[in-house]
Amino acid sequence: MLVAGEAKTGLEAIKLVREYTWAVVILDINLPDLNGLDVLHEIKRLHPELPVLIMSILPESSVAVRALKAGADGYLNKGSAPEEMVRAVRKVASGGKYISPSLAERLATEVGGRSGEVPHERLSEREYQVMCQLAAGKTVTQIGEALNRSVNTISTYRSRILTKMGLSSNADLTHYAIHNHLI
Repeated sequence: MLVAGEAKTGLEAIKLVREYTWAVVILDINLPDLNGLDVLHEIKRLHPELPVLIMSILPESSVAVRALKAGADGYLNKGSAPEEMVRAVRKVASGGKYISPSLAERLATEVGGRSGEVPHERLSEREYQVMCQLAAGKTVTQIGEALNRSVNTISTYRSRILTKMGLSSNADLTHYAIHNHLI
């Protein structure tokens, strides 16, 4: 079993998971080549039992629940104290799930019926990906090429996204994404 390793890209991470046995994978959600959640899906497809702790500089409110729904065993903000990282790694390595106390409180509030759900949480995973790329200024053609989907399919996603979020333009999406620290 390899104890430590580092990948600079999602493709490198997937390659390392294929080649070695790991106790835990600590995965950044923001990778230069692939969406971290896509890498998570592939890791879980290859080794469903392998614990994966997602880390990100993004606020918990924008990605933690999405990461957990995608199969992550824990979520930790990169700004967390080193002691919290040690607790998180130990927890997921022992077969448990890890979330911060602040995320646990937010989830308990939502389950208790006082949901503060933000509009982007209503989106499917693919819609969320498309929304982030539109907000970053990519065209439907560029997004279609990146996701191996037709322009018509991406345009349909765009329409659904705008409707679900109550927005009317790509500029609105960009403003929303910036305001909510999604890009």
